[in-house]
This record gives sequence, structure tokens and C-alpha cells, in this order.
Amino acid sequence: MKKGLSQACLLTIKRARLYQPSPLSALTLHYIFKADGSSNKLSRLRARALPTSFIKRARFLMYNFAVPLGTNSRRVSRCSILACLGSDSCHAAPLFRGDMALIVTPMSSSISGTGHNRHKFSILSLKNLKTPAKTATTPATARPAVDRTFCVAPMLDWTDKHCRYFHRLLSQHALLYTEMVTTGAILHGDADRFLQFNPAEHPVALQLGGSDPAALAECARKAELWGYDEVNLNVGCPSDRVQNGMFGACLMADPQRVADAVKAMQQAVSIPITVKHRIGIDDQDSYEFLCRFIDTVAEAGCRTFIVHARKAILQGLSPKQNRDIPPLDYDRVYRLKQDYPALEIIINGGIKTLAECQQHLLQLDGVMIGREAYQNPLLLAEVDQALYNGDLVDLDQMLMRLCAYCEQQLAQGAQLGWITRHVLGLYQGQPGARRFRRFISENAFRPDAGIDVLKQALVLVKPGLFAA
Repeated sequence: MKKGLSQACLLTIKRARLYQPSPLSALTLHYIFKADGSSNKLSRLRARALPTSFIKRARFLMYNFAVPLGTNSRRVSRCSILACLGSDSCHAAPLFRGDMALIVTPMSSSISGTGHNRHKFSILSLKNLKTPAKTATTPATARPAVDRTFCVAPMLDWTDKHCRYFHRLLSQHALLYTEMVTTGAILHGDADRFLQFNPAEHPVALQLGGSDPAALAECARKAELWGYDEVNLNVGCPSDRVQNGMFGACLMADPQRVADAVKAMQQAVSIPITVKHRIGIDDQDSYEFLCRFIDTVAEAGCRTFIVHARKAILQGLSPKQNRDIPPLDYDRVYRLKQDYPALEIIINGGIKTLAECQQHLLQLDGVMIGREAYQNPLLLAEVDQALYNGDLVDLDQMLMRLCAYCEQQLAQGAQLGWITRHVLGLYQGQPGARRFRRFISENAFRPDAGIDVLKQALVLVKPGLFAA
């Protein structure tokens, strides 16, 4: 083989059907790697246990790799592509930076059996790979664009995986965000617990809290491997705990650090990196201050800014007060879009109705709703029709799917109250809403609470829902 792996035409490409779980059940996954040479070791993880989100993100399924010919060699003795994921057959197309592939070998053999370290192998076999940048003429490698017309805001202690699944039942198009997760929690804690999500949640974005570019880049890599559609950097939270960690809203005073973080993450992953921030902090609340922040971060490559249209007061106000007391300034966000037409500007803060969303969308690229979507979730049931020309959600069918999800989660060891706490606002303002909330609050957190608790609560509002 010729020197390097700079073009996919140097690889042996075999026609094959799309990935199916059963043919791979007898194979062992060694690595997921990207064409920039980085890798993530998933030591002998059975392919059947591979999260669906990984499969969706992988372009190539590779097998039968041999070790490099020498420690510093960029040559390999043989390699082949079993399947080109995302199409019915493979074609000799270039590999692009950011593409991911799955390396598998039969369980009867092992890359490590050659005497070379598998980690060195996976990196060296693609070392110094030089490939053209992605372009609009390469649809096979392009990711679906993230539609941010309507977003549900990241909300600490609220938008966990159960909440997001519930919200997805109400809207198929809304972009969902996780609650903020710190880099320390991912790198030094139980990363799987913080990153796990249901594939049905797509499109879904991970919000990170942190300020160290290297740590953020590593967390972004993990997010991409888990299958997140976007990574968002929190530059808006005003809490004391967040300030003590030198991240959140206080970072607006250090736009270069934010720019460095964005650049590091963008170099590490191919999914979008976005920033959520305020219009100012404390007495640094002029439009010129906001523009300096935008200029610096945009120069690093950020193209999407989610702007909470209030400034943050870092001393003297609680996070709750910071969501209400500083006045909203929607005009300032509108002006940003006028002055930066090439950037995607999403507005957040104080938005309560879809009519308000439609008004904002006349001047901006997207809207983000937080507390109203959580406290009055039926608002989401109208989003697809009002903003995406879709259909209204069949609420009875949605409730049946919610019950099925609860049964599945209960079988896996979850407590009913972990899920039902997110549906308390489902019938806000409707007859029976108070009885519904009270019944769930009094019964769902019992250790023996089962699906009947939720069904009985729903019947208080919709008596014939479970009639045969």
C-alpha cells in the first residue's frame, strides 16, 4: 500500500448492506475513531451493546485492520470497509475530518494478538491523515443541520432524560437541551450517568459548564461519541457555585477564554459548538460590551449564540431573582441580528406563548423557552403545528406512550416519581388539574409505586382514557 491513508480510494471498499444488529452480534468492537487520528477505546464492548446513537454517527464500519508496519510508519498492510453507513452501498469517496468509523474484528481474533498495543495501532494507522474539508458537494458525509427554530432551555434539576423524553412525545421537532453538566462531573464522575439519553430524544444538545479548554474539548469528544447533536457552553448561569468554579455568566468578562474554549471544542469534534449567554453582567451591560464578546467568540468559529435577553447581576441576586428582576431587552437581541446577519441568533427569556415565538421569529433565527415549557408542557403539543407546519399531537396516544415508557423504566429500576414529577403541569388550568397533581405528589414517590399510580391520576382528568 502506498504511503499514508490520505484518500479512501487506497482502501478496499466492499459493497455491503447497511448495519444490522444481528450480523455484528459475533463481532467485538475495539475502537471508534475519527479521521483526524483521535480514538476512543471501548475495550471489547460487544457490538450488540453498542448504543444506537453511535451507529447513527458512524460513516464507515471497518474491519480486518492490520498493525502499522513499524512504530512510526504511516503504512498498514491491509484494511477494508465492511459497510458505508448511511447508504445502501459504498463508493470510493474521501474520508473527511470528523468522520467516525467503527473498527471491529471477529471474536476469534484480536488486533492486540499481533504484539502491538491496540491504542497505538488505532492512532498510528491514521496518523497525519490529510483530507479535504467538508463541502456542500459531499452529502454522504454531511450531518443533518440542527434546526433551532424552537428550543427547550437547559434547566438544572429539570431537563433530565425523563423530562426530555416526555417533551419529545409532545413535539417531534423542538431541539432539547440537557441540564448543565460540569466538565468535572463528566471527567471525574460517572460519565455514563450524566451523558446517557434515549435515542428518541434526538435532536438533543448537551450543555457543558466549565472554562478549561482542554477539559471542555474532552467532554465534547465524549458528547459526540454518545451521539449528541450539539454541545452548548453555559456562559449565562449566575449562581455563586458556578462563579466559584469560574464558569457561567462570569465568563462574559473574559471573552478570550470563551473563544479559546470554543476553538478547542471545535477542533475536537464535528458537531456544532454553541454558546448561551446574557446581554451583559453587572455594570458591564453596554451594547458595545456585548458586541466585543460576540466578536471575540465568533472569531474563534462560533456561529450560533443563544442570548438570554437579560443581564446577570452576579452579586446580590439569586439565580431565581436573576431570571425575573433584571429587565428584558429584546430590542438589543434584535439589533445583534441586524448587526451580525451571518450569525445564528436565538432569543431566550420571558417567552410564554407561541404567538410571542412567532413574533420573535420575524426578526431572529430561533426562540428558546424554559420554565413555561416545563410548567405548562401542553404548550409543546402545539409547537409542531404552529412553527413547523406539522400535525397536532394526539394527546391520548401520547399518554399511552408515556405509560409504556414508565413501565419500561420501572422494569429497569427507576422510581415512578423520578418520571412523573415532570408531568405535574400537564393539565395546568384545566378541570381536574389540582387532583391530578395531588394524587401524583402523594403516591408516585412511594417505594412500591407502579404504573397504576400514573394511570389512576390520568383518569381523574380523562375518565375514559383506559376504557377497553
